[in-house]
Amino acid sequence: MKKLLFIVLAAVVGGLAALGGAQLFGWNQQVKYVEVAGQPAVEYANFADPATTTNVNPAPTTGFATAADKALPAVVHIKASKQASGRSVGGNPFGIDPDQMPDAFRDLFGNPSPDGRTPQRQAPLQQGSGSGVIISPDGYIATNNHVVDGAENLEVVLNDMQTYEAEIIGVDPTTDIALIKIDATNLPTVKFADSDKLRIGEWVVAVGNPFSLTSTVTAGIVSAKGRSIDIVRRTGGELAIESFIQTDAVVNPGNSGGALVDINGDLVGINTAISSPTGVFAGYSFAVPSAIVSKVVKDLREFGVVQRGLLGARIIELNTAFAEEKGIDRDNGVFVNEVTENSAAEEAGLKAGDVITAVDGVPTLRNSELLEQLGRRRPGDNVVITYERGGDERQATARLKNSEGNTEAILPKPVPEVVSELGAEFVDVDETVAEELEISGGVQIADIKSGLLYEQTKLRPGFIITHVDDRRVKDVEDFNKIMSRASGAVGIEGVYPDNPDKVIGLAIKK
Repeated sequence: MKKLLFIVLAAVVGGLAALGGAQLFGWNQQVKYVEVAGQPAVEYANFADPATTTNVNPAPTTGFATAADKALPAVVHIKASKQASGRSVGGNPFGIDPDQMPDAFRDLFGNPSPDGRTPQRQAPLQQGSGSGVIISPDGYIATNNHVVDGAENLEVVLNDMQTYEAEIIGVDPTTDIALIKIDATNLPTVKFADSDKLRIGEWVVAVGNPFSLTSTVTAGIVSAKGRSIDIVRRTGGELAIESFIQTDAVVNPGNSGGALVDINGDLVGINTAISSPTGVFAGYSFAVPSAIVSKVVKDLREFGVVQRGLLGARIIELNTAFAEEKGIDRDNGVFVNEVTENSAAEEAGLKAGDVITAVDGVPTLRNSELLEQLGRRRPGDNVVITYERGGDERQATARLKNSEGNTEAILPKPVPEVVSELGAEFVDVDETVAEELEISGGVQIADIKSGLLYEQTKLRPGFIITHVDDRRVKDVEDFNKIMSRASGAVGIEGVYPDNPDKVIGLAIKK
């Protein structure tokens, strides 16, 4: 008995000694989780017939090998490059402001000298790296718009290391999807799965080329659907469609344009962005659903531009506070704030104050869901809109229109001679930006290449032209008309969005 008591006493003393030592050396300190203040930065992560198979919720005993085996041969490495200018911007000897470069080029900016230390004075070659997905055996490849944006040369490396030059067939900034093509045949492809049937919690596999590590496979689950992160609107404007598939599969710069496949290896999305405070993966990635990708690439292949069916209504997403303010007895849905004259919405009988709840029977309780459903349609398509007015549910059939107010297909417009002469790409100023800057329209420089602006000015992409020869500029069409009539010394006036109080005036000689 005494021996037993001695053993117990020794155990207690030893335990206390261990705890004291642990406390002394800090071994038992609790892990502290630090919450990052504010919203994390959102950064871009640099057709076969629809699949008949369905996704499997639990991972099979073979893991993700089947999905990888099917997807890897159809995912390519895209190397985009363009020659930089030699102008001096902000003291940069390269003449390039990295902050004004397309996202696809920013990470690999620079051209070191042979000694590896001092930058060469010559214009560098800007290079970017991304991914793409072969969608037809004759060489059509889907990728992100930001992967190929501004590129003068595109090199595509297949999974078997064959290399091809690629051409851009068409781009769609409103969805951040692009279609390119290589001169090849009998290529491996992926099937398009129905992203609508993808469920939260299902396994997915991301395939791409992060940090130029070719043919990399990661896996995760679907964390959310219909997610809007307000990133495509930077380039796509008010027509931007954001209804991302959110996953926790690891995606990093270079994965942009790569495949997100289900457990069967069929395409459910194109990896596009990550949410991160550092620029590298920090927990969540975002992909454009295959339903949108399929529609966009078909349009680009057939028409060269995307055919957007527009309802013609300004919308606001309902929440509890807004519903109470408007006296609406529901806290979700899409509130019609304004109906455009002669639009599809007006002709269907929709009015300001209505709350849209479904399109063709598909619930659309968030803006992203409504825009996604409409984004799959072309001008001339009929859709059944379910909505509430005064608490009563109603339905109406709307025949969608194009941006010109009719139901015809939109064809690519020829590049105006003035645009070619100036050597720049111009877009209409976004209405929200114009309101913030308190300007009534204008044109924004989206990109500058070789031409009069490059040769005679130090203007950077982002500059907003508000006046030409003291005449107010409303939009790109107006700008082209004014510039086409101008000759000799032409005065240009405008502002940069980040410094609207500083009006810049300059002249170019035509």
